[in-house]
Amino acid sequence: MTAHRTAAAAAVAVGLPLVLTALAAGPAQAHGAPTDPVSRVAACSPMGGGNTDTAACAAAIAANGGPFTAWDNLRVAGVNGRDREVIPDGQLCSGGLAEYRGLDLARADWPSTRLTPGGSFTLKYSSTIPHTGTFKLFLTKPGYDPKRPLKWSDLPTQPFATATDPALVDGAYRVDATLPSDRSGRHLLYTIWQNSSTSDTYYSCSDVVFPTRSTAGSGDGAAAPATSSPAAVRTPSPTPPKTREPRKSTTPAERTPARATPSTAMKTAADNLTPVADSDTGGITTLPLVAGGAAAFLLTAGVALTLWRRR
Repeated sequence: MTAHRTAAAAAVAVGLPLVLTALAAGPAQAHGAPTDPVSRVAACSPMGGGNTDTAACAAAIAANGGPFTAWDNLRVAGVNGRDREVIPDGQLCSGGLAEYRGLDLARADWPSTRLTPGGSFTLKYSSTIPHTGTFKLFLTKPGYDPKRPLKWSDLPTQPFATATDPALVDGAYRVDATLPSDRSGRHLLYTIWQNSSTSDTYYSCSDVVFPTRSTAGSGDGAAAPATSSPAAVRTPSPTPPKTREPRKSTTPAERTPARATPSTAMKTAADNLTPVADSDTGGITTLPLVAGGAAAFLLTAGVALTLWRRR
């Protein structure tokens, strides 16, 4: 009987610390990235749908040496608001992290989202665990050239929109704002999410396209997709008045270019995109570890107690 009691006590002594350690681990840190307008890291991740097959994503993955599986983990610790001091020019999209260097490629064919100058705008930032913090949204200055490496000087000093501690609803934060009215052609939306409940700051680049007022000498680097011209719609027919057809009225959709929704491919990248484990924080595996540790402890203790009773 002594031997069996000793075995049971040993099982408890071994199992209890495992459970306590798992419980003490606490919740994992949050992860996330914009999915509307789609960010480069989300578009080129395994969850990016058809975007991963684009030339830009293929080049980024090749430069990276592998796929962007950790789409939600582009973060730098200890920045504390010193973004322009810590993140080097030419490495803003990667946050200066070597494992995301493919995102810094300067090219004008990244998967993009159509926006309207001066229009209302909502950033959708998918995340996995709620955390407090401040979002800062920047839009590249007029004259931005997407074929040149992104520098801090390409961004205004102040963001055009900020949001502190927005609610995490249906797997995403949402930041409402009004876009600057003086942009045309291809630009880049740069999002900084500085956590206040952790030491991490997240960085992301979302390529966007505005209707181009003039393609000649605009310096925007790329023209927006063609849209119907309101003037052309309103132009009367040149036929004589007696045979001229009635003037065609314009619908609201024809008068004002509507902001396009994310590409069909990105609709597969839902707000609750599958998160990846964090190599240095345990990712989102903490709670499963707690349950697993508790189950292992109870099973071990139960076996030991059964043997002791049989004895």
